[in-house]
Amino acid sequence: MLQLVSMQQTFTFLETPIEYLKGVGPIRAELLKKELQVSTFGEFLTLFPFRYVDRSKFLKISEIKEENSYIQIKAKVVRIQTIGTPRNQRLVATVRDETGEIELVWFQGIKWVAEKLSPLQEYIIFGKPSVFNGHWNIPHPELEIPPVKPLPLREIIRPIYSSTEKLKSKGLDYKGLGRLVKNLLLHPKFLIQENLTPEILTALHLINRQDAFVNIHFPQSPELLKKAQIRLKFEELFFIQLRLAKQRIGRLNKKSGNKFLKVGDFVNQFYFHHLTFELTNAQKRVIKEIRADLGSGNQMNRLLQGDVGSGKTLVALMTILIALDNNYQSCLMAPTEILAKQHFQTISGMLSGLDVNVKLLTGSTKQKERKEIQKGLLLGDIHLLIGTHALIEENVQFKKLGLVVIDEQHRFGVAQRAKLWEKSVVTPHVLVMTATPIPRTLAMTLYGDLDSSVIDEMPPGRKPVLTKHVYDKEQLKVFRFLKDKIAEGQQVYIVYPLIKESETLDLKNLMDGYQTVIQAFPPPSYAVSMIHGQMKQTEKDQEMKRFLERKTQILVATTVIEVGVDVPNAAVMVIENAERFGLSQLHQLRGRVGRGNDQAYCILISGYELSAEARKRLSTMVRTTDGFEIAETDLQLRGPGDLQGTQQSGILNLRIADIVKDEKILKYARSLANEILLDDPDLKLEKNDKLALHLRQMDLRQQNWGLIS
Repeated sequence: MLQLVSMQQTFTFLETPIEYLKGVGPIRAELLKKELQVSTFGEFLTLFPFRYVDRSKFLKISEIKEENSYIQIKAKVVRIQTIGTPRNQRLVATVRDETGEIELVWFQGIKWVAEKLSPLQEYIIFGKPSVFNGHWNIPHPELEIPPVKPLPLREIIRPIYSSTEKLKSKGLDYKGLGRLVKNLLLHPKFLIQENLTPEILTALHLINRQDAFVNIHFPQSPELLKKAQIRLKFEELFFIQLRLAKQRIGRLNKKSGNKFLKVGDFVNQFYFHHLTFELTNAQKRVIKEIRADLGSGNQMNRLLQGDVGSGKTLVALMTILIALDNNYQSCLMAPTEILAKQHFQTISGMLSGLDVNVKLLTGSTKQKERKEIQKGLLLGDIHLLIGTHALIEENVQFKKLGLVVIDEQHRFGVAQRAKLWEKSVVTPHVLVMTATPIPRTLAMTLYGDLDSSVIDEMPPGRKPVLTKHVYDKEQLKVFRFLKDKIAEGQQVYIVYPLIKESETLDLKNLMDGYQTVIQAFPPPSYAVSMIHGQMKQTEKDQEMKRFLERKTQILVATTVIEVGVDVPNAAVMVIENAERFGLSQLHQLRGRVGRGNDQAYCILISGYELSAEARKRLSTMVRTTDGFEIAETDLQLRGPGDLQGTQQSGILNLRIADIVKDEKILKYARSLANEILLDDPDLKLEKNDKLALHLRQMDLRQQNWGLIS
C-alpha cells in the first residue's frame, strides 16, 4: 500500500535531488543534469519513453526493415568467431531462422559472452538492428533461451528512453534509465496527487494522475498506455492554456491602459494628404481592431501577423499617429541595426511634411547624439523613437510613453521586452509584429495571452514571386537567366546558407561562390557586392548602399539579408544549397524580392541527393507563396521546438504533447480553460482549488514544465 502524504509533502518529495534516488548517487546525478537536464525526482518522472516495444511480437529475419528501431526474433546460433586484433576485437555470432541469417556483434564483454553462447542453441534475441557492409547485424543484443516463462504483464510493452553516449558509459542506456524510473515508482513515499477536478476527469473519461504516470512508464496493457498518454497530453496542454487565458483575463480586468479616444490632425493629415495608395480591406480591418483596443481603457496587447510586404509597418504607423493625437510618445524596437534603420528611413519618408519628430537610437549612435535624444524624450519633443536593444537602456526615459511596437519580437527575450513596459507609470499599449506567419496551434500555445490580428491580403498590383527549383548542374543556365534580367535593368541576390555550427565553413562557401560569380559576371560589364555576418557594420552598410544605389547589380550574401533590406529594383533571389535552409527562412528570403512593379523570381538551387524532408520543403516553396500554409508545413516537418524563437519562450518545452499531432486535444483544452475561467476568473471557487494550486506551483517553478506538482 502506497503511503498517503499531503499535497505539500508530495511537492517536497518530487523536489528531492535526483542523487538521492536508489541507483543514482552524485556522479550519475551530475551526468543526468548535464545530459538530460534532470535534477529532481519530479523532472525524472517526466523523462517519458520516446518509444515502446511490444515483447510479445516476433519478426522473421527476412522481415527486418530500416524503420524497425527495435526487433525481437527467434533464431539458432550457427557460427561464433572472434575477429580483429586483441586491442580491437569483436565477437560475432551468426544466427539463422527459416528465412535468413543475421549477425550478433559484441565489442565489450567478449570473453563473458563467448562463454555463455552455445552453438546450435535457439535464442530469443532482442535489440536494435543496423547495417554494416551491406548486411544486417544487432550490436549487443539481449538473449534468452526458450522456452522462457511468460513475461510479467508490465514487461510485455517495454519503454525505450532517450540516452547519450556519456550516460551509456555509466550504465544508463535505455534499460538503465528504466531501472531508475522503476526505483522511483516503487519508492515508499511515491504518490502523485490529482490536479484535475472530478468534473473534468468524469467528463473526459480520464484516468487518475497516479495511474497515468505508472502506465506511461510501465504500461500494463496497450489500452492503459493509450489512456495514460491522452491523460498526460491533455493535462500538459490544459494548464498551459489555463495559465495563458488567466493572464489575458487578468490584464483585461485591470483596465490599466491609457484611453486613446481621439483621432485627430496627425492621423487625418497623413491619411488624406500623405497616403498615396488605398489601404487594403485587411489593413482597414486590423486598424479597426486596434482602435477598439486603444479606446477600451484596457492595455492593448496585440499580435499583428502578416506576410512580407503585406503592409504591417503602415498599420503600426497609423497606430503611432493615434498615440500622438492623444499626446503620447511611441517607440519601435527592431532586433537588428539594419532593420531599425530600414524602419527609420521608411517611416521618416512616409511622414515627410508632417510635424512629427522621429529619432533613431542604435548601438552605433554617437554619445553626443544619445544625450540629445535622452533630453528630447524627457521633454516630450521626440514623438517616436526607433531603435534596437539600445531602447531598453536605463538612461532612455520618456516623458509620456503610450505605445510600444516590437518588430520580429521572437528575437527578443521576455526580460528585454519587459524593460520597455517599465518606462511608463501606466503600462503602455503593445503591438507585436511578425512577418513570420505563426501556425494556429503554435499561436494558441505561444501567444495565447495576446489578441491576434492577421493581414491576410497583399496590396493590389503585387505579383506573386515565381519560384523554381533547379539542381546545381544547371548553374550556367541560371547565370544566363540572371544576365537577361540584369540587361533589363533588374538586380539580383545570390544567398549562401549560414549554419550555426560552422560560420567559418559558410564564409569559405560564400567566398568560393563570390569568386564563381565574379568569373561569370566579370567587371567592368558587371559589378558585384558582398555581405556576410563577419564584416564590420560600416562595411556592410557601405556594400548595402552600393546595391541600393544600383552601383552593383548582384549582391552575394549570407542570410544577413533575411530581414531589413528593401530594394524595390531587386527582382531575382537565387538561394544556393537551398536544401540547407528551413522553410520559414526560405520564405523570408523570397520576400526580399518582388517589391517593385516587375515580375520577381526565386530560384532554389540544390544538389541531387535530397532527404524526403528537404524535397517537401522545396516543393512547398515552388507550389505556394502563402506564408501561413508554409508555416503549417514547417511546423509539421520540424516541430515547435526547432522553429524560430520558440525555444526561449519557456512554454514549448513540451514533455509529451505535440501541438501538431495533438491539435484536437489542444483545442479542447483551450475551450475548457476558457469555459472554467468564464465561470470563475480567479479560480476562487472550492471546486477549482486543485487547478489554482497547480498554477501557483507552476509559477514557483518559473515556467519549468519539467516538474510535476
